[in-house]
Amino acid sequence: MNGSDEVAKLMTPPLGCLASGPLFAANSNPEIYVSTNLAQSGSSSMRRFEREKKLINSRVFSTTWGARVLMAIVICLLAVGASLADGRKHKLSRDLDALKGKRNGATVDVIIQFSQTPTDIQHQKVRNKGGVLKTKLDVIKGAHYSVPVESLLALADDPDVAHISPNRPLSGTSTSTLDYTPESVNAQVAWQQWGLDGTGVGVAVIDSGVTAVGDLYWWIPSNQTYGSRVVYSQNFVPGTTDTSDQYGHGTHVAGIIASEGWFSTGSNFTHTFKGIAPNANIINLRVLDQNGVGTDSSVIAAIQTAISLKSTYNIRVINLSLGRQVYESYTLDPLCQAVEAAWNAGIVVLAAAGNQGRNYGAGTEGYGTIAAPGNDPYVITVGVMKTASYSSKGPTAYDYVVKPDIVAPGNQVVSTLAPNAPLLSTPTDVYLSEYANSTTTNTSSGGNTKNNKKNSTSGSSTLTTNTISSSYMRLSGTSMATPVVSGAAVLLLQQNPNLTPDQVKARLMKTASKNFPAYSSVTDPTAGITYTDYYDIFTIGAGYLDIAAALSSNDLADAPAVSPTAVFDPTTQSVYLVTGQGVVWGDSSAWATSLVWGTNVFVNGTAVLWGSSVCWGSSTSAGFGVVWGAGVVWGDTSNQANSTALSVLLGGEN
Repeated sequence: MNGSDEVAKLMTPPLGCLASGPLFAANSNPEIYVSTNLAQSGSSSMRRFEREKKLINSRVFSTTWGARVLMAIVICLLAVGASLADGRKHKLSRDLDALKGKRNGATVDVIIQFSQTPTDIQHQKVRNKGGVLKTKLDVIKGAHYSVPVESLLALADDPDVAHISPNRPLSGTSTSTLDYTPESVNAQVAWQQWGLDGTGVGVAVIDSGVTAVGDLYWWIPSNQTYGSRVVYSQNFVPGTTDTSDQYGHGTHVAGIIASEGWFSTGSNFTHTFKGIAPNANIINLRVLDQNGVGTDSSVIAAIQTAISLKSTYNIRVINLSLGRQVYESYTLDPLCQAVEAAWNAGIVVLAAAGNQGRNYGAGTEGYGTIAAPGNDPYVITVGVMKTASYSSKGPTAYDYVVKPDIVAPGNQVVSTLAPNAPLLSTPTDVYLSEYANSTTTNTSSGGNTKNNKKNSTSGSSTLTTNTISSSYMRLSGTSMATPVVSGAAVLLLQQNPNLTPDQVKARLMKTASKNFPAYSSVTDPTAGITYTDYYDIFTIGAGYLDIAAALSSNDLADAPAVSPTAVFDPTTQSVYLVTGQGVVWGDSSAWATSLVWGTNVFVNGTAVLWGSSVCWGSSTSAGFGVVWGAGVVWGDTSNQANSTALSVLLGGEN
């Protein structure tokens, strides 16, 4: 790019903004203009301004043109601020805005965020409009209510109300032979060389519940004492108090983090199915029902509980192997605000990227399909290592955040089986012959003998090696990759308890393996379709998890590790990676983008990520326009009128 092109690019305002107005007058004073107008446009504009202001200090922008770029950005911010201040409709999320006035007499479950933590005064004002308080969500300065549809506009008129969105549904991001997950990410180095196993660190598993199967117990052989490492359980699913796993997803996730592998250990076994941090404690916060479905309010309430229990159980990590469609900017999404609250409280939050990488319906070749809350720039968003082509790709809708942050094993992962798990079906079967070394195996030592669906015999019987395991099952998806990285975070925090969430994230990303080909292909054995995967920044993030490298590193990030933004330049039809001085990336040699993300993920090793010629994949120009256009890339927009969301597919790669 020559000098004139660079100037043209810099002077081009962000998409949807016009370079006009008083800021470009010769006698204008940008500092005065900013201070007087941003104050009027409200906290939402100020937050956006602070985020965008970081872009000016990027290496992409020169100091010569910095002031003019600031002017262009402020114009856009003022337009956004005016829009947000333009009455009540902009306080309603898009899916609620489509609903208002169409179902008189009906009620809708909503999450209302206020400008400050609501008191009885705010709750009463909602009641006065026919609302019913269901759950206080102080962690996001909000609450979950049931309100009449016709009251939505009146509620949005309240000056105390910041944003109203539906109580959206979520689901786990997995399905029904990678049997060696810990080995593939060098976890055994942590156990053997460093003596790390997660002891004393608590992980909140916010999922379908965790059944305390034997592999989640601690045991001291010398005195034959034992006990469950599921140290706390609470249910957030309406209509029940049961905290056990009635679906099978949460127990499998917990096992990937912390299974000790007791029921695959001993002389009769050829392989032990251990978790990444096999002595960590599990805090079981059940939010998904027997069908693997939950809601925003349940997850937010669980996150709020995890924060409150942080000191009691040394909760340093939250695992969210669940997600839903992105409907709005992360700055407004209540689920994203909750994960940020946990992050700011000192808890590392990991979220699944989603399994929409094969969603080609919008012509994007699966790009732009990251799920919420994985779209939040603070959290660690985890994708599945190729060749799992179902793993969702960035950038995120609305905000264009570069995601995923890291990838890990997630395909055909063997982990703990909950009794009578509905998820269990033929593709998930694990046979004793896969980890037993003789023709018969005695299971008197334990195992899941209550799995009626598999008609397992009693624990004292002798089973042939082609018998389906009563202790383990196999699942695929970003739900399985996420706890792998959660376990890695636990090991880092056991090694150095003083690490902040940003330091954990930055180190995991920088030390991730970046040795990738330009592309690879895989054929789905069921459908017979061949998928070509490209190893770009929106597909693999900073690379493949390497626990040994992370533990061997002494690098400490001294600034926030928020994921960077991809900025679209409409004049060149190109996309650039933008980092600023307010974050750890890009400004120092120790955290240069080439060190964190490698060079293969960029076009010709430059900051250009994507161009009009479509630099990777079989993405079409039309698909390119979709990603950088309307914001919502995937999902059934007709569902918005019913205040429902397209849940992240449970279907990974069968």
